[in-house]
Amino acid sequence: MSALQFPRERIIGIYRSMRLIRRFEERLMEEMSTGDIPGNTHLYAGQEASAVGVCLALREDDYISSTHRGHGHSIAKGCEIDAMMAELFGRATGTCAGKGGSQHIADLRKGMLGANGIVAGGAPITCGAALSAKLRGTEQVAVAFAGDGAMNEGVMAESFNLAKIWMLPIIFVIENNGYGEATANAHVSAGSFTRRAEGYDIPTDEVDGTDVFAVYEATRVAVERARTGGGPTLLHIHVPRYFGHYSGDPDTYRSADEKGEMRKNRDCLRLFRSRVEGAALLEGADLDQVEAEVEDQINQAVAAARAAPRPDAAALHTDVYVKYM
Repeated sequence: MSALQFPRERIIGIYRSMRLIRRFEERLMEEMSTGDIPGNTHLYAGQEASAVGVCLALREDDYISSTHRGHGHSIAKGCEIDAMMAELFGRATGTCAGKGGSQHIADLRKGMLGANGIVAGGAPITCGAALSAKLRGTEQVAVAFAGDGAMNEGVMAESFNLAKIWMLPIIFVIENNGYGEATANAHVSAGSFTRRAEGYDIPTDEVDGTDVFAVYEATRVAVERARTGGGPTLLHIHVPRYFGHYSGDPDTYRSADEKGEMRKNRDCLRLFRSRVEGAALLEGADLDQVEAEVEDQINQAVAAARAAPRPDAAALHTDVYVKYM
């Protein structure tokens, strides 16, 4: 879909979401060095157009599942920034009361079924959500985000088979940043990801993950197919990964030239600005204002997280199991 087909306020909203993800991740990289954030984190910077483009095509009551690199998906689906930041700082005001951390952020009110540290672990969970929607006749759609490494897990193939046999309203979004941890994808993945899904008679699409409008259009088609009973789709979205695999990764397996070229020519925010300014849809001042507002929002989220209380020890055994009775 062309940027020209979006109203002005929606274009601003798209940029705000992408910029919010970028600054959230960049700030986390800074805060991790202070030692105030427990554990580790996997940053989504560089991939913003994928999460935002996909979620732009979804309804508020649609579902998503995420990965260990889940902050961008959470923000794009509408999770609250203050609560997410507090969660990463391990505070009681966090999305999961400070007990989940980076890899377990979930907010069922937003349809965010959870980040998942298990590679491909979200795929069968999302099949369950899609089956629920189909049985209840709600026309809801479920999206399973996964990385390229997930395509080499058996449970992903099992999820493809299940989704097609039951014609589930699900979209598998494979965000391929070229590396599984420190190993180039070319060394560990044979053949084509799209042809693997096509082997299950699942429609597929190859998408430029630096173009938020291209991602939206591909997702819109897949969502329409899912809502009308056409079953699953696989979107193979090619994205850059700005930082190392995890927050302390020295990232020496990629050359300086490779990383420099990626940031220079594959920055979705820079490409977005160039496109909408070139089409006279927005002025640079409009986008500058968004950036200033986002910066204030991130600063406030960090300050609120630092000031929030830590979970009480008595809460350790709560929220461990769901109580159905």
